[in-house]
Order: sequence, then C-alpha cells, then structure tokens
Amino acid sequence: MSQQKSKLAILFADICDSTALYERVGDALARHLTARCITTMRGQLKPFQGVLIKTIGDEIMCTFPNATYAFDAACAMQKAVRSLPAEHGISLHIRIGFHYGDVLCEAGDVFGDAVNVAARVASAARIDQIMTTLAVHDALPPALQDQTHQIMNAEFKGKQEKYPIFQITWEEDDEQSTRFNATLQRQTVTNAQELILQYGGQQYRINAEHNRVIIGRGDTCDIIVNNNLTSRQHARVEYRFGKFVLVDQSTNGTYLRSPEGQVIHLSRNEMILQGAGSFSLGQASFDHRHELINFSIVLA
Repeated sequence: MSQQKSKLAILFADICDSTALYERVGDALARHLTARCITTMRGQLKPFQGVLIKTIGDEIMCTFPNATYAFDAACAMQKAVRSLPAEHGISLHIRIGFHYGDVLCEAGDVFGDAVNVAARVASAARIDQIMTTLAVHDALPPALQDQTHQIMNAEFKGKQEKYPIFQITWEEDDEQSTRFNATLQRQTVTNAQELILQYGGQQYRINAEHNRVIIGRGDTCDIIVNNNLTSRQHARVEYRFGKFVLVDQSTNGTYLRSPEGQVIHLSRNEMILQGAGSFSLGQASFDHRHELINFSIVLA
C-alpha cells in the first residue's frame, strides 16, 4: 500500500465519564445518549474540511488541513454538545485535544509521532476543555492565539522534552478564568512545591507525594464539608504536571475568590490555582469565613 506524508491537525474528542454513564442509566439509554453526542461531534467536521478517521468507543479521531480549521471545529463541537437538550435529566460533556504535525496517510488512516502527541494531549484534557500544543499555537493567526493560554509543561511517557500545553478559550467563563489566572500569576511564588489547604482549623498539604485531596460532604472525602449545597464528592485539588489544579465535579459549582476579591464560578470545569485565595462550595457567599477553604502555595 502506498504511503503519503502530509502535514495535518489531528484531533481527538472524547465523551467524559461514559463508562460511569452506562453503569448509572443502563446500556440502552447510555448508548442512545452517546450515539447522539458522537453524531453531533461528527456534524462539525464538514464545515471545517474535517475528515473522520475512526470512532474508538466513545471517542472520535479526525484530521483537518490546518490548525485554524481544527481550532474552529473543536470550539464548534463543544458549543454544539453544550447546546444539546438534556434527555432524562442527563447532559453529556466532552473533552478535546489536538496537535499539528507531519503524519503518514495510508488506507484511510494516519500514523506517526504527531498522532501519538495528539492522543496524549487529549488524555490531559478534562471535562469541557480543549487542549492543544505549541505547534498549533504557532500556526494560528494572532486573533486565535489570543484565545489560547499556556497552562502547563507536560512530560509524556517516552519523550525527553517537555511539551507546552495550551488551553483554548471557547466560552465566556473561560475568558473570566483566564483573567483570574492572570491576576493570581502576579502573586505566584517561584519554585513553589506545596499547596496548603486550610479548613475547620486543619491544614492539608498537596505535593508530588500526596497529590490529591477530595472535598465534599461524603464520609470518604479527605475534607468533609457539611453543607446542603455541597455535593457528596464536590471538588478535588490535585498536583498535576507541576501545577495545582482545582476541579469542580458538583451540582452547584465552586466559587473561587482571589485576595483582591475577584470571584469566578467553576461548574464542571477546572483551573490552575496560583498564589493564594479561597473558595466556597455551592454558594457565592464569602461572608462566613468558617465555611471557606483557604489555599496558599508555599516556598520551596
């Protein structure tokens, strides 16, 4: 079979928590919901000259002729899935990762290191996120570059160099999150090694060895917050690629406040914690200090 070398954008889009969905609602409904979601994602390929390479379970792999088309298609996928009406009270979410580089095209499939990098970037994305690489960022026009911000330097298995990873802004909440991160970055302590959480007179440390703290009202949580607005497993803070990340997985969301008083609402999303601040579970009120969880990053 003949092989052809091309430079393409390779994109993976995956339905979040699909395995748990099957366990929760049963095979028939879960299959219907995931099939509808995949059809919606595939519907965003043609307007941006995308080609579906394969469907792998609840994930699609596709290619685009350039980084700009892949960028626009990724945003269109997120918006289209977000716009789907809930069925039986269930709304699905997706995560997307893509890369731009040289690939080998053969028999309707693509191969090469760029494909592997794209898959690894997709695996680093979380719910409702679009992640991409420096190669994509550099290939975008300035207006689209402004909608990306670097959030980490990733170490991929089998790779010696670190890959700068960028998150793409595709909704208004992301823009607010970007501004919030920019505010906190001015307070960032260099070479920070540890994040300290304070709640109920106790301290909890997160670092490379103890890399996750789960917060909620469930008995198995590391930090138990007894509040009717708090989900059983409301949120978690984890150490990832040298960064400290707050991940909301709740019904009512998590409200994060910087020392200057700027507040953002995380809802089934995540952001990097920098400097110091506090967050409130399920409600925007910061008046009752004993209900807040304070955080700070300490010196090396």
